[in-house]
Amino acid sequence: MSLTLDTYRLLGRSGLRVSPLALGTATFGTEWGWGAGEEESRRLFDRYVEHGGNFIDTATTYTDGSSERMLGAFAGDRRESLVLATKYTTLRRPGDPNSGGPHRKSLFASVESSLRRLNTDYLDLLYLHVWDFSTPVEEILRGLDDLVRQGKILYVAMSNVPAWQVSRMQAIADLRGWSPLVALQIEYSLVERTGERDLIPMAREMGLGVVPYSPLGGGLLTGKYSRSDLPGTDIPSGGTSRKDHNAALGMVSERNLAIADTVREVAGETGHTPAQVALAWTLRNPAVTAPVIGARTLAQLEDNLGALDVELTAAHLARLDEAGAIEPGIPHGLLASAHARGATRGKLTIQPRG
Repeated sequence: MSLTLDTYRLLGRSGLRVSPLALGTATFGTEWGWGAGEEESRRLFDRYVEHGGNFIDTATTYTDGSSERMLGAFAGDRRESLVLATKYTTLRRPGDPNSGGPHRKSLFASVESSLRRLNTDYLDLLYLHVWDFSTPVEEILRGLDDLVRQGKILYVAMSNVPAWQVSRMQAIADLRGWSPLVALQIEYSLVERTGERDLIPMAREMGLGVVPYSPLGGGLLTGKYSRSDLPGTDIPSGGTSRKDHNAALGMVSERNLAIADTVREVAGETGHTPAQVALAWTLRNPAVTAPVIGARTLAQLEDNLGALDVELTAAHLARLDEAGAIEPGIPHGLLASAHARGATRGKLTIQPRG
């Protein structure tokens, strides 16, 4: 069954209704060298909303603040119908140690800055953007809860945080009556599936909706990369394009290109584009609420939205799963083994929970 942007999903254990694809706006602005100008960004925003989309993702330092400023101008009288999500912790002023990090001073100042730029009285969702291993979790949770009680934030969430810290924070929030975490934003795609080991199962167990970023592997799963882009070939040094950025991150590898080949094959068999197939695979994970799509042009956005119409057979899903499979790691490999099952159950048959 195909989806539409106005086939809304609940975000985690909250009652908040969001579209099954979120509009990422790290591409709103050209300050990073590969985004969209204001006019094109406006077209992207309008088209997404016209299709019924309501879930918009940004961050306080995306394109040096231009992303939030544009969204504040674009939302206008549609603000109440939108779910605006932003993030804090990235350094807002180089040289000022307290302008970044998850601590209380950074949190309150960043939220005030986001409210001004977004031209709104409240944020629907605030993520802690990047964990820093230095701030006590009680300080973070109490600060987030204070802002919820003040009405400046409605829901709180985590991004790029170890699974054990997220589960610990959710338990503390529940025990102390503080605002619970409702979402987890992580990198997740056919080429980056390590979140399946702990982060995604933890999110399902603790009531957090998973909101994957980079569901196209930085564009690698769109089919625009080839073996000529592998490290050691003629890749420009110090480039500012998204392709240069991915090469520097090590995204372009033989393994990932082989996965992209499988995506391209399935796309040809289903009559869809590789990007649509890769997004559709992510959407089929029951733990995923809404992948974040980050288009730079109207054509890219329309192509990404076409993922909602993709029907993948069990055979297609199996091929894609196999192509991007990862080792489960410890202790998951052991726990899934026949040896472990025999040691804990013997020959007994125990029916799992429904």
